Amino acid sequence: MDWNNLRVFLAVARAGQFLSAARHLKLDHATVGRRITALERSLHARLLDRRTTGVLLTEDGQRLLAAAERIETEVLQASAALSNTDVQPSGNVRIGAPDGLSTYYVAGLCADLLERHPAITVQLVPTPQAIAISRREVDIAIVLEKPEAGRFVTQKLTDYSLGIFATRAYIDRRGIPLRPGDLKHHRLVGYVEELAYSPALNYVRELFEGTPTSFQCASAVGQLEAVRAGLGLGVVHHFVARSHDDLVPIFPERRAVRSYWIVEHEDTRGLGRIRAVHDFLLRSVERDRVLFINHDTVE
Repeated sequence: MDWNNLRVFLAVARAGQFLSAARHLKLDHATVGRRITALERSLHARLLDRRTTGVLLTEDGQRLLAAAERIETEVLQASAALSNTDVQPSGNVRIGAPDGLSTYYVAGLCADLLERHPAITVQLVPTPQAIAISRREVDIAIVLEKPEAGRFVTQKLTDYSLGIFATRAYIDRRGIPLRPGDLKHHRLVGYVEELAYSPALNYVRELFEGTPTSFQCASAVGQLEAVRAGLGLGVVHHFVARSHDDLVPIFPERRAVRSYWIVEHEDTRGLGRIRAVHDFLLRSVERDRVLFINHDTVE
């Protein structure tokens, strides 16, 4: 079996499309198709159902995917051992995290991380779901819910809290609500509920007690910037609000508490470069844990 053909099969199986796999592998679409056809002929099996919207694995394809991932893991681990990456970690490590955490916390850690491990290249992508791990799209994922299934190694990273905030300029212009019932007299910033990928994102409804929002954005970063622009009241992570002096807490006694989980695929977690970044993230969050929960509120 040709490893190059198997590598192409892995990319197609994970991407679900020939075109996406071709871009990832830096090959043209026709070459990807030829290699898949060659692999199927060598195995005398149909591995993929080709459809207009993409591809689906057949039963034979599912069996080959499991075997191919084991082979890939052995190759990665052998490569790491032979190049002494456990001594000097090197190579790409892709971290997937929700946009608020990646933008306002993880990105700020990378200078220190790269000082410690100059041979590592960090790729930070806003991807909140553990499915990216199962498809090997990221090496480390930080997610809002602990995965219930899959070949993952999961550890709780930290709890974090969120509260309602507005700018001083907005309060000067529109006044400050004194009780939750006053929220209906204000413009509220929230999530696009249909696009919420996790029940953990229901904090807007929870803190606003179901009061309708008049501006909705699927990005936590976008919501924050709307609040900072004076559009209205919004729910902001406390670890983010701490770095913005223009934000004023509304009903500071009210907060929503959620959790971040750090997830890796069990086959690759032992690789030196992934282990180095994982351990660095854990140490950093432990050091900064006080930032993530607002301790000035009452239960």
